[in-house]
Amino acid sequence: MTHSVARSVAEGLAKVKSGKSSSSKTVDAGGTAIGCCVQDELGRYFDMLDGEKPSGLYRMVIRQAEHALLSSVMRECGGNQSRAAEWLGISRGNLRNKLAEME
Repeated sequence: MTHSVARSVAEGLAKVKSGKSSSSKTVDAGGTAIGCCVQDELGRYFDMLDGEKPSGLYRMVIRQAEHALLSSVMRECGGNQSRAAEWLGISRGNLRNKLAEME
């Protein structure tokens, strides 16, 4: 886990424990550090848009989240696709296809 990811997770955990999420207008992120990180990043994204309407937001977020998930799991599994597929709960073939799409 990189230092910035670890810091983001720790900050998310602290927010969950304190009940201080960055956006009081949003629904609960599920009470997880990952959910809080996603909400915080989306808040920053909307701030950067400065009132402009987002386009293709769902696809963009899911693609980026999947990329981060697969990259992290592959790194933690030392590149072992069989183990990574098991951790992810998907077939090794499905994992290979997803990794190929990322390239």
